[in-house]
Amino acid sequence: MINRHALVFACCLLLSPSFAAAKDKKEKDKAEPTMVMVWPDQANPTIKLTFGRFTQLAIFNGQLSLESHVLVENTSGKRIPQASFTVYLLDKDKVRIGNGSLSFSDLDPGQQAKIAFQVFSLGVPASLNLVASNDAGGIPTSVRTVPVKVISVPPGASLKVDGRDQGYTPTTVRLSIGNHTLLFSKEGYASGTTPVDVKPDETQGGSITFELGGLSRDNIELRDGTVVQGDVISMSMTDVVVRVEGKDQTYSRNQIKKIILVERISEQSPAVVLPVPASQPK
Repeated sequence: MINRHALVFACCLLLSPSFAAAKDKKEKDKAEPTMVMVWPDQANPTIKLTFGRFTQLAIFNGQLSLESHVLVENTSGKRIPQASFTVYLLDKDKVRIGNGSLSFSDLDPGQQAKIAFQVFSLGVPASLNLVASNDAGGIPTSVRTVPVKVISVPPGASLKVDGRDQGYTPTTVRLSIGNHTLLFSKEGYASGTTPVDVKPDETQGGSITFELGGLSRDNIELRDGTVVQGDVISMSMTDVVVRVEGKDQTYSRNQIKKIILVERISEQSPAVVLPVPASQPK
């Protein structure tokens, strides 16, 4: 007579090793490091590519057919209608062991897309190299960037390009093809903007110099980030009165983070001296 409990237990023992191996493989796949690349550079990335683990599909004439799922992210502030890259696979000694093409299209700012990347290689890559390309052998105009040196007078102004922080002037930024807006701001000076149009045939962006004007009104920065421009009429231990477009506004001292007063030169009129009337003869 067969003992059912012993039979079930024996089947579990037979299945356990394969189940454990599958679990170990799954955990290993999760722990496998990904390769993250940005284009054109770390300082001003336009595209971010995250390559997943390369898996072997087949072997053909001594070469491995590999596949990786790639997460593509548009990190710029503009839509990318189309882009194409050549991905070079390198071994641990930085020797090229394979290459393939990677293309995507219609990617809005901040949008992500997942695509399958297949390539023939002489082995599993240790690192990757990315080169932008198109049918003509050049860089796609939709993602090509040119370096532009930005200078302000006075220097040390905070710079934003299309709303994104770019540090302080003087600095060099990489601008993609199309229209951009540069915003300059510096404490004690009026903020200013200037448009920049990068043409598709430009190879070097040259330089841009922007002169900040002086403040024409007192600046009152509130703790909620609001900036009020006007004329400070009076300040007390509890309140600050500001005249804005002819109307007086009162703010509590606790609302105010910082006040920048514009230097004013007061011109005093010469004192009027009245003539002394001549004494009347007696």
